[in-house]
Amino acid sequence: MYGTIARLRAKLGAHELLIDTGTQDPVRQVPGFVTQYVYRSDVDPNEYWLAVVFESKEAYRANAASPAQDITYRRLRELLTDDPEWHDGEIVTAFEAI
Repeated sequence: MYGTIARLRAKLGAHELLIDTGTQDPVRQVPGFVTQYVYRSDVDPNEYWLAVVFESKEAYRANAASPAQDITYRRLRELLTDDPEWHDGEIVTAFEAI
């Protein structure tokens, strides 16, 4: 599996729109998409952390290069104080409760 973790800083008053944008994101319909989580910081309520998982690096890169993802990114970027801080990489271990 492969994915990204991103640090996002929301503009004041953009919290609801940010959440709405994340739940309407077409990435869930992209081949290879597995899951997405968005965390809101306890320390700074304007800071969010986004974690996205794909089946493979190829699926992740195909999504990142798609015109639909560019539209989604531009909508998201309008709600942020600055560009997201991206950290891409291979997922080397994971576990789930049974």
